Amino acid sequence: MGLAELDRAHERSVERSGPAEPPPGRARAVQVVGGRPWHDPDLDRAVDAVQARFPRPAVHVLAESRGDPELRSVRVEALAKAAVGLSRGVEALVAEDSSNPDLWLWLGRTRLEEAWRIRPEARARAVQAGSYTTYTTSMQAAREPLMRAASLWPDDPVPWEAMLWYALGLGLDREEKDALWTQASGRCPTLYGAHVARLVSLSPQWGGLTDEMFGFATGVMAGASSEDPRAALIPLAYFEYFVQERSGIIRGASSWFSPEERRDVDNAARCWFEGRRLHPRAIEAHNLFGAAFHLADVRRPARQHLLRTRGRPSSLPWTYLGGDEVGQYVKACRHLNVATA
Repeated sequence: MGLAELDRAHERSVERSGPAEPPPGRARAVQVVGGRPWHDPDLDRAVDAVQARFPRPAVHVLAESRGDPELRSVRVEALAKAAVGLSRGVEALVAEDSSNPDLWLWLGRTRLEEAWRIRPEARARAVQAGSYTTYTTSMQAAREPLMRAASLWPDDPVPWEAMLWYALGLGLDREEKDALWTQASGRCPTLYGAHVARLVSLSPQWGGLTDEMFGFATGVMAGASSEDPRAALIPLAYFEYFVQERSGIIRGASSWFSPEERRDVDNAARCWFEGRRLHPRAIEAHNLFGAAFHLADVRRPARQHLLRTRGRPSSLPWTYLGGDEVGQYVKACRHLNVATA
């Protein structure tokens, strides 16, 4: 099934039990596009422009997103990642229009992403004190523009979402993380990106508690509407749990998910009905469910969800498997007979 067929299929209703599987016999060749887990042609063009060192088209794309926090969250994250190493260009735009909250937000998130790119591994920090100092200095530089963005547009939840990653990166104490979560969730209680950041901050590998992390994911799913992709927090929680609690003992798909854990993921998938309007984070959610079912060796729903990703892998969950996201995604697709190009 090609991308054109997927687009048409998306416009039709799908069963509540999950995305519809394409008819047998159809070609499933999918063009893989790494680092772009969205279906947003305007954002694609803006990212292309930023990567080509033409940042101005991104300004319009961000301005368009002001009425939709979910779209704004996706777009600023994508444009920040595209601008890593090019933050001076964003600074120049801010200097031209210092009252624009979009530009301050983009600058702050870009500095955040630049810092994460140079974060030393925990076990190497003792012998890389200089590198860790550089990292913390870079991360701290994100705070001022994010707070400026928040002050210029007080109703915007997206700067507070970015601040959740800031707090995680600097290892701020629990009270500070909780306060930032209150700011983000109070402005948009359903913001997917903020929920991902909150779940990760509650995970055992970041100093949280397993029961609290799963309790958070389960509680969110219970209160979400059927078209809300936050059901994907359940497989995300399992991946976070596996990284910390089962590191070194995972050997093949059968050792990832127990039968009870597979049922949890299946129940979560059945709670999510994609609906007629594609949520800006839907492709990320399909990646999470597809990877989880693949590693649980449940082929049919794994194939269904991976087809719905439109050939666009997200960093989470594939980087949990080691290596780059595209390589792990393609490997899973081949295992499931989903042809990639």
